[in-house]
Amino acid sequence: MRIPLRSIADTLCRFKSGELERGRGNFIRRLELCRSVATINGNVFLGYGGEPLTKSIQVQIVDALRLGERSRASSLLLDFGNGNQSLKANDFVYILNYCARSPDPLFVMETWRLMEEKEIDLNNTCYLLMVRALCRGGYLEEACKFMKFLRENHGTYPFLPVYNCFLGACAKMKSIIHANQCLDLMELQRVGKNEITYSVLLKLAVWQQDLSAVREIWEDYIKHYSLNIISLRRFIWSFTRLKDLKSAYETLQHMVALAISGKHFVSRTDEGRLYSSRLDIPIPSKSELGSLNVQSGENEQSLAFKFDIDSSNIERSKSISATVGMLNNYKNLPVMEVLRLSINDVLHACAQARAYGLAEQLMMLIQNLGLQPSSHTYDGFVRAIIQRRGFGAGMEMLKVMEERNLKPHDSTLAALSVQCSKALELDLAEALLEQVCECPYPYPFNAFLEACDNMDQPKRALRILAKMRQLKLQPDIRTYELLFSMFGNVNAPYEEGNRLSHVDSRKRINAIEMDMAKNGVQHSHLSMKNLLKALGAEGMTIELLQYLHVAENLFCHTNTKLGAPMYNVVLHSLVEANESHMAIQIFKKMTSSGFLPNAATYNIMVDCCSYIKCFKSGCALVSMMVRHGFYPETRTYTALMKILLEYENFDEALSLVDQASLEGHQLDVLMYNTILKKASEKRTRLTNVVTGHY
Repeated sequence: MRIPLRSIADTLCRFKSGELERGRGNFIRRLELCRSVATINGNVFLGYGGEPLTKSIQVQIVDALRLGERSRASSLLLDFGNGNQSLKANDFVYILNYCARSPDPLFVMETWRLMEEKEIDLNNTCYLLMVRALCRGGYLEEACKFMKFLRENHGTYPFLPVYNCFLGACAKMKSIIHANQCLDLMELQRVGKNEITYSVLLKLAVWQQDLSAVREIWEDYIKHYSLNIISLRRFIWSFTRLKDLKSAYETLQHMVALAISGKHFVSRTDEGRLYSSRLDIPIPSKSELGSLNVQSGENEQSLAFKFDIDSSNIERSKSISATVGMLNNYKNLPVMEVLRLSINDVLHACAQARAYGLAEQLMMLIQNLGLQPSSHTYDGFVRAIIQRRGFGAGMEMLKVMEERNLKPHDSTLAALSVQCSKALELDLAEALLEQVCECPYPYPFNAFLEACDNMDQPKRALRILAKMRQLKLQPDIRTYELLFSMFGNVNAPYEEGNRLSHVDSRKRINAIEMDMAKNGVQHSHLSMKNLLKALGAEGMTIELLQYLHVAENLFCHTNTKLGAPMYNVVLHSLVEANESHMAIQIFKKMTSSGFLPNAATYNIMVDCCSYIKCFKSGCALVSMMVRHGFYPETRTYTALMKILLEYENFDEALSLVDQASLEGHQLDVLMYNTILKKASEKRTRLTNVVTGHY
């Protein structure tokens, strides 16, 4: 029996004439029939071992599900079960297969209830498809109960593919509880493991960040299987994700040796996925590959193995040198692609561990093996070497990539931009960030903003902020800390604020805080400190005290204290604004609230005493300072001298200079300028005396 081509053509015509939904369903149904129909000796047989009638009804049920007509599908299923024909498990495979692919776990359970009512025993195929549908639909708990129910009430035990399906869903949904329950069932039934099982267990171990579990899986694996290229790749991937660079590199050495031996069995599916084409038959590994000699805390030098120097690898390095030509002949084979992917994984681990020496050796290995580096290869290599060799080496690699027509990854450009920002090469850093198309984190942009803050180039910062908005990249707290530092105050240093600048400063601060609220970012100590510093620089005393109160309430609720550095910003700003009495009140409140002043706090308050011309208070503060373990500094003596000079007590002031010198303080120009300025104002003849000291 053949499906007439004309009927299929008619269906396609209805596609064009606007009957899209109905034509789509009929077309899919006819294609399914074409796939399943076979003619043997003039008799018609349908796929999955079903009869023509049962297959036709299954197709109708699936068509109804595809069109979203669930009530009709349920009605058809009920009619299907109540028919006169004798049904077997195979008569439901087509429906269950669709439900597993969709997935449609609810209709699977509906089908299962019908099979229970009709006392139809499940076969392995139905069992697997039902569990797969439940797992893919996210019904892990129901799938687990289903497996237990079959075991307890029907004496049906899951076979290994079912367990693997369930474990794979656990890994995807990151459900350790259900995975452990599945492993308990496997142990109870004494079900072994195949390579798929080990692959899933590795994913679970990596998600848990459990390096010891990966090593246990390694030990268990080699008891039952000989190592192959694909299994080694999985272990390398696991070790690199868990930052065990030494184990990853040792495993890579095994992989290279296996590739050189020619005993590789790697093929590619129609979808392009790589897999091991050897039979999945347990064969224990040899003892020399039995365990990894791994220890935590290895430094880079111990990781920097060399194939031509390491005594344990001399023979292997000779083999590599001898077979490079042979590998060049097979460089397009799947096994070489797997090898390159694993080297890329280790390279990226080198970038995280800043193991630039090992990264360079791996790049040489790629060249020796005749492999072609990809953009992903250069991404790991560049990020590894620029940590030590600087951005110049990375820019050279970009030129090499350009010559090979390889487009750099966004992560490569971002890492290079960070190094350029640290070197204050703003033009180059900005040009690299402009090429970035996607970036999941704001760190590279924050590095550039910090460089703009250091170089006092806010216009550049505005351009890069526009780039962040273009990428729809949400700022983090570090971004806002830098924004308050750059844009909180309007006037340049050493310029006094005015009414216009105060208005602009308020607008800027409000805009930044509104954006913080929009993105759900709370103030940090540094962001609030930079905000207070900006208000102090503008001389906005009222707003300064208001925000200090806000900060006290905010960090009180989070069970954290402001700390002396934040109070110091406020005290310094108040003293500079000639608000000495307000500064004294804040200092008293600070000490009475249990905040311990530091050396900078005492120096600020001694300087405050010079404004109120109270030498006695200054000495009392110095006494408190010494009692709390802080010793007077040059700036402390300078502040005390200012008080004495206000009373024209030059002798005592010069005595303080002598005392500071005897205590070993480095006398600075500011100290002498203080005396010279006062002497010049009073037109005294102390210039020669001061010059003698200087």
